[in-house]
Amino acid sequence: MYIVLEGIDGAGKSTQISLLKDFLEQNGLEVETVVEPTDSEVGKLIRRLLTRHDATSDAMQRTLGLLFAADRLLIMEKLNKLEEEGKVIISDRSFYSSLVYQEPREWIQELNKYAKIPDLVLLLDLDVEKSVARTDGTDEFENVEFLTAVKENYLKIAEENGNFKIIDANNGPNKVSSDIKKAVAPLFDICADCIR
Repeated sequence: MYIVLEGIDGAGKSTQISLLKDFLEQNGLEVETVVEPTDSEVGKLIRRLLTRHDATSDAMQRTLGLLFAADRLLIMEKLNKLEEEGKVIISDRSFYSSLVYQEPREWIQELNKYAKIPDLVLLLDLDVEKSVARTDGTDEFENVEFLTAVKENYLKIAEENGNFKIIDANNGPNKVSSDIKKAVAPLFDICADCIR
């Protein structure tokens, strides 16, 4: 099972991944977490480029689109192996991030045609103003105008794909965690009504 948490910056993905991992492990499942970009050399380059002042320019967006697709290909073997071992994979982002952050969408889809499709995508939907307030401002992406477009793109993709569940990330972390557990529980025959 491949579960991905998506959302604009500051939505709480890292916190919620940790809480979901603990919940699934407490219910007897083996869980591995992955993050995009990875810690590969390509991933490290992506992280550096994201802090550049021109990170939102068209040329840099295309460059990042290529690099993210390459970085994803590097983790495909790991994801397939973990699934073969029967482990639950929880990922912080997937190719859907590229579809909402980089353009043009058709080209990004083509670059990512070999990317693994998640079984479930939990979209942490956060108000843009809260997102900007929660981030440290080191990435060029962390501004209201850019993140508003990204949020709209996420909601559009969620509407187009049946593997998305939208979680209101404007709530406190405990409520968000509870909502995530309730969304995931039925996939593992865990009683969703028993979750608070």
